[in-house]
Amino acid sequence: MDQLLRVMNFNVSSDGIAAGAAEHQSLERPFGLDHAERLFSWAGATASWPMRTDPGGSRGLDDYFTRDFARNIGAEIMGRNKFGPQRGPWRGEEWRGWWGDEPPFRTPVFVMTHHTRPSFTLSDTTFHFVDDDPATVLGRAREAAQGRDVRLGGGVTTIRQFLDAGLVDTLHVAVSPVKLGSGLRLWESPEELLDRFHLEVVPSASGVTHHLFWRK
Repeated sequence: MDQLLRVMNFNVSSDGIAAGAAEHQSLERPFGLDHAERLFSWAGATASWPMRTDPGGSRGLDDYFTRDFARNIGAEIMGRNKFGPQRGPWRGEEWRGWWGDEPPFRTPVFVMTHHTRPSFTLSDTTFHFVDDDPATVLGRAREAAQGRDVRLGGGVTTIRQFLDAGLVDTLHVAVSPVKLGSGLRLWESPEELLDRFHLEVVPSASGVTHHLFWRK
């Protein structure tokens, strides 16, 4: 079976916005948005949310997607803006990501950046910093994944790069019923992708609508 490149549980507003402009990102605002939880609170409400500290949570469709997030994933690709808020050359190498000493990936992670730095490992996640085109980075990630799939984690600019290069096999986008008006946009309309993908749209009781794309 082929190794798939999968976008999973990617969150956008009803007007297609996934994050604020890069200049609005900061330590306090990782997504560059006020109240960014409006986009992903559906996942945090599920029983399978990995950071859940209290019992309960939903067990329906949203929970299925939360549980599926790590299934058969052997590596992750992300853009530098997902790894951290800095721009330009690294000012020291103390910053090791938003996730603390136990990152949730538990696989090799390839961070796309024009400013590389040495790889490092936290717990069972190793971060590699690569300055290559999407196809080359995907080749490295597939090799590291050892037969399992590769997850394309975002942010929106990185996902658009891989979509434009024709490299994405499946795409799950959770559309929340909020409008943000401005920011980094995944699409004007999901119909933009229908020349390359099949689409199934599944509403959830949480108010989120799950858009499932798979390559034609």
